[in-house]
Amino acid sequence: MTQEWLARLNDDPMPWLLEDDAANPGVRYLALTQLLDRPPDDAEVLDARRAVMSTGHVPIILEAQEADGYWEEPGPGYRPKYRSIVWSVSMLAQLGADGSDPRIQKACEYLLEHAIDKNGAFSASATQGGAILCLMGNLSAALLDLGWLGDERLGGAIEWMARVVTGEGIAPQEERDAPVRYLKSATCAPGFCCSANDSKPCAWGAVKVMMAFSKLPHDARTPLIQRAIDTGLEFLLSKDPAVADYPMGYSTKPSRSWFQFGFPVFYVTDVLQNLETLTSFGYGTDPRLAEAMDLVSSKQDREGRWKMQYTYNGKTWVDMEEKRKPSKWVTLRALRVLRRAR
Repeated sequence: MTQEWLARLNDDPMPWLLEDDAANPGVRYLALTQLLDRPPDDAEVLDARRAVMSTGHVPIILEAQEADGYWEEPGPGYRPKYRSIVWSVSMLAQLGADGSDPRIQKACEYLLEHAIDKNGAFSASATQGGAILCLMGNLSAALLDLGWLGDERLGGAIEWMARVVTGEGIAPQEERDAPVRYLKSATCAPGFCCSANDSKPCAWGAVKVMMAFSKLPHDARTPLIQRAIDTGLEFLLSKDPAVADYPMGYSTKPSRSWFQFGFPVFYVTDVLQNLETLTSFGYGTDPRLAEAMDLVSSKQDREGRWKMQYTYNGKTWVDMEEKRKPSKWVTLRALRVLRRAR
């Protein structure tokens, strides 16, 4: 075992994650940096990052990019699922792509120019509307991962995302004459309420928004953002993440997707991503997460590996491993969580 926290696993999967793998080079890069805390200028880290950009899935996605920076269709880029720019940039970030690459820079610039509505929010529409929580959170998180912290447009979109959560400066949807108000469609009220969840608070959206906030350094968290973070922590910790019985909208029981771990992660959320988010705020040893931590641990096999249970294979530009088989990507996600529970 290379670190004490690994001793709690059934076996040590690190050699598996760190092996040269032309199909999944990002696993090695992220394991080195996120699990072993290697610095960015470490020789192995630099070699692994070069491999991410030259082999595996990232070059395939970039090969499909249009000259102007988008994928499939111009505009805000939410459709077609799951190959347009929204999904492609999110996937590139999750794969550990190098945000300094000119093609990725062009894609991010395109998003910032075309996917922000007149209120300053990331939106599926070029005009007001379509500013759904999961989209706002996923794009903000991806752009932060790809190095756009400090961009005024991204900063404005993140501030708007915080305002949507707290309700500050946004009128109720019934006030039709208000210059800025919630809409019946999409995000419809403070506290993570979304029309897709029968206008009730949406935990999937909350996890995405909070994931993005967690990537902000403390000196970039304005008082407004901190109030939104406090609101999100209170909401996500109000239920046992292992049960995931948050407001269920049109259903009578939690979605099965909560309990099926996969990769990449788009608007569907699982217990693992909820824990990734909560532990990033320092709640790894909080007793309210104990059952969820046990759930994660219970899914490992004898070799300390986790299986791919939820997949977008056949829908995105590339297929990620095999469903129901041990997954390096899901194992990486699980270890990120369990490492913070020490």
